[in-house]
Amino acid sequence: MTANPSAAGRFVLTGGRIHDPAHGRDGVVDDIWVDGGKIVAPPGDPRDFARIDATGLVVMPGGVDLHSHVAGPKVNAGRQIAPHLARQRRPGPAAVPTIHATGAAYAALGYTTVFDAAIALAAADIAHRELTELPILDKGIYLLAGDDATVLDALARDDAQETARLVGDAVARGRGWAVKIANPGGPAFWKHGRRGDHHDLDTPLPDRPALTPRLVLERLAAAVESLGLPHPLHVHTANLGLPGNWRTMLETMRTLAGRRAHLAHVQFHSYSGGDLDEGSFGSGVAPLVEFFNAHDTLTLDVGQILFGDTVAMTGDAAAAEHLAHATGMPWMAHDLHLEGGCGVLPIAYKETSVIHAWQWAIGLEWFLRAADPWRVALSTDHPNGAHFTAYPHLMQLLGDAAFRRAAFARLPAAVRRRSPLQDITREYSLQELCIVTRAAPARIAGLTAKGHLGPGADADITFYRPARDLATMFSVPAKVFKAGVLVAEDGQIRRVPPGLPIPPRAWPFAPASPSPRPKNSFTAARDSTSACRI
Repeated sequence: MTANPSAAGRFVLTGGRIHDPAHGRDGVVDDIWVDGGKIVAPPGDPRDFARIDATGLVVMPGGVDLHSHVAGPKVNAGRQIAPHLARQRRPGPAAVPTIHATGAAYAALGYTTVFDAAIALAAADIAHRELTELPILDKGIYLLAGDDATVLDALARDDAQETARLVGDAVARGRGWAVKIANPGGPAFWKHGRRGDHHDLDTPLPDRPALTPRLVLERLAAAVESLGLPHPLHVHTANLGLPGNWRTMLETMRTLAGRRAHLAHVQFHSYSGGDLDEGSFGSGVAPLVEFFNAHDTLTLDVGQILFGDTVAMTGDAAAAEHLAHATGMPWMAHDLHLEGGCGVLPIAYKETSVIHAWQWAIGLEWFLRAADPWRVALSTDHPNGAHFTAYPHLMQLLGDAAFRRAAFARLPAAVRRRSPLQDITREYSLQELCIVTRAAPARIAGLTAKGHLGPGADADITFYRPARDLATMFSVPAKVFKAGVLVAEDGQIRRVPPGLPIPPRAWPFAPASPSPRPKNSFTAARDSTSACRI
């Protein structure tokens, strides 16, 4: 019986080499049964199931991008600030593609789920409206609830019940999947005339002396845990991108040890040295990965940089300002008065730059020294470290030691002499690549129907042609199914279903009746001054 894979229905995929780490299948030849967009157990009567031959192909779940930036005001600002990176003026994808091109490009790589990792509370409605237009992929957002003034006030009072209520209300109203904290306490320092990107975790906030960044992390993580959110607190810690910031990351790990927490784009937080002198800058990964390997409640994504032009966008606007001054690039910030504003600027990572070469090597060092791939999610912090379409290149760097050595040999001599990467020979297997791109991100995010190919899973399935050149293999899947619908084939989009929002409905802790929307610091100041009416 021939199949019509363009529409979701009943079919069985036969003969493929299945990589399904969640169920212990490592390249085994087996069948996958699909009914109504879900994977099901083998039926008693298979006569109504069409057959799709996957003989000789590698079969994996659809990819899950745990940490990306694809929607909301910061992304639109990125499109405006870097017109020279538009697709029509250069080969390859735009650094910040349109929302429609984003969905198509992800699907063409075999990805079927994405999260935007930094949405201000006030921008949640805008982001969701834009994500409605993101085709094919299921999608969700993380909310920057830790920047809200009322939440900070509750944290300063150590009022756990009120903190949980405010955070739960924000997540329910903003239809968020998780809570993100970006540079805990940093905006308070910045808005009071101090460097928001340069402080330790125990410096009191200037407007709340009873509160420190460490207490923000501790108390906000506890609030998220008490709410039972599927994904733990998503942490972008202080001092992003600064030499010597490995100490801040280590203190962050120590603060959160014993509690579930996810550490975002750790590459940007793992630098040794005391300044930007090329002789002192280097890798601080060793003590960090030792601590990480010993504390299994922590998970991370790497935020790998790859060489080329891109756009930086971060909920840590103070870090963006510092980067702009260091590089001489124009920058912009949005919605700072609404809390959770982001900084945006173009950036070019150069293989000849000692600093950029170190960043490249540090990210790979994290991937290759983290002992448990189930606690690691592959990311480039799109578009901050590189475009998501570069994931196949990154996968080859991880899975092909000879390819990695050749790339390492092109780095400046100062990096080659000192980087621990020169002595690492580990290669990721196909199973491990499947874990860090699918199974682990789904499990870390708390998505029970994603990242695996067992009964009950969404029928998000990707076929790859096996090849020694992993970048080629993962760049152009033979077929991509989203909820049982064939959406891409040999790099061409075949169908464009809308994809679903995550979460699909309100959280159970949503307020039973409307309550006043929490005020941010701008609206509170405005309402306290009768002359400031607009």
